[in-house]
Amino acid sequence: MSELARPPASVGTLIREWRSRRRLSQLALASRTGVSTRHLSFLETGRSQPTRDMLRRLSEHLDIPLRDRNALFLAAGFAPAYPEHRLADVPMSAVTDAIAQILRGHLPYPAVVIDRHWTLIDANDAVFTFLDGVAPHLLEPPVNVLRLSLHPDGMAPRIRNLGQWRTHLLDRLWHQVTITGDDRLAQLHRELQTYPAPSGEAAAPTNALVVPLELATADGDTLSFLSTTTVFGTPLDVTVAELAIEAFYPANGVTRLSIATRINSVPSSVG
Repeated sequence: MSELARPPASVGTLIREWRSRRRLSQLALASRTGVSTRHLSFLETGRSQPTRDMLRRLSEHLDIPLRDRNALFLAAGFAPAYPEHRLADVPMSAVTDAIAQILRGHLPYPAVVIDRHWTLIDANDAVFTFLDGVAPHLLEPPVNVLRLSLHPDGMAPRIRNLGQWRTHLLDRLWHQVTITGDDRLAQLHRELQTYPAPSGEAAAPTNALVVPLELATADGDTLSFLSTTTVFGTPLDVTVAELAIEAFYPANGVTRLSIATRINSVPSSVG
């Protein structure tokens, strides 16, 4: 049966699926939420219907993403609990202003904003450091930053530690698939696995603290970056909850000096 033809899951089925995804027994979840195992069993089988408050408690203890919490409420016959605004909507102005400040403040180093599917939402000008030699078709919206990184027509030929970086990204993506059950992320993971991978890639040094992104430049340098991920704390909007800012920092003095030299060599447009 196709996705379009498949009937919507019942609220009990959704609760059971999320409980299984979190690898919790009925007893464990019932204990956490302060209900009896019998009552939780009745909710999952449809013999009882959850109240709105019960759905909130279950969602919190199961750490369900806001988008999927809304689906849970809808399946139970309630209105969605969390709004979903576009970034251009007026209520999102504080969020977009904060993102703009972070992107500007991170210059001269690259930073990008992505959604839950790794789609590029925004970036600062320093991201062009990553884009030398990337095929135009990978830069046509919507741009997926994982595809951009690992595709043979993307950044992959310039990534000196491609095996390490590829493993890092695939592991991170699979973790997202595991905790969200998102079919699009699972499909993206399958796609990325088909891309060519170097053979015999050395493992990261045992004294390494993180996996860096090591990127070759046209002039023969190797830039090395560490990455961090920033999300909004305690989001109450679906869109805000799904945004992340990936910021890259120089991993060594050579990279820091190279970036500074590149910036200083660009003529100022002021005046």
